[in-house]
Amino acid sequence: MKKLIIIFAILYGTANASFAQKYLTRTGKVTMFSSTKLENFESFNNETSAVLDSKTGDAIVLVPIKSFKFESALMEEHFNENYLESDQYPKADFKGKITNISEVNFAKDGVYNVKASGKLTMHGVSNDINILGTVTVKGSAITAVSKFTINPNDYKIKIPKLMAGKVADQIEITVNCIMNQK
Repeated sequence: MKKLIIIFAILYGTANASFAQKYLTRTGKVTMFSSTKLENFESFNNETSAVLDSKTGDAIVLVPIKSFKFESALMEEHFNENYLESDQYPKADFKGKITNISEVNFAKDGVYNVKASGKLTMHGVSNDINILGTVTVKGSAITAVSKFTINPNDYKIKIPKLMAGKVADQIEITVNCIMNQK
């Protein structure tokens, strides 16, 4: 009887695991863009990690702050030292869920509109966030893309008065992660 229970547990675990697929990347891309009358700035990060569970919709995105690259070394220095204080707050992350994951057919190539909700943590501050995006299924890989805005004040990111006209009140964030099955 004990052997039967063990065999059942193994079969159940194997069957259960076969229905759930986890997709991941360590080379996701995040772009930040700010546009004002005085100046535009854009920064890129190609070292973002992301994991998506296709069964539950659970998603985690980790963004190392020091990996953002700017067109000028001075902008990058100010971003890390004065605004995001990356020594004290080395990463930003999103922990949440694609709430309509059942609408994505991971067995069929296509583009699927998705909604995600969760907590975005940056600069030591966590806020609830709801975002829209797409999941593109192509073979065994998926691409998750989302574009949304944040307000630096919501994350206690102080913009010096001298820079007030050069940094927008709303920063556009674009996330683009090509993930493969784990």
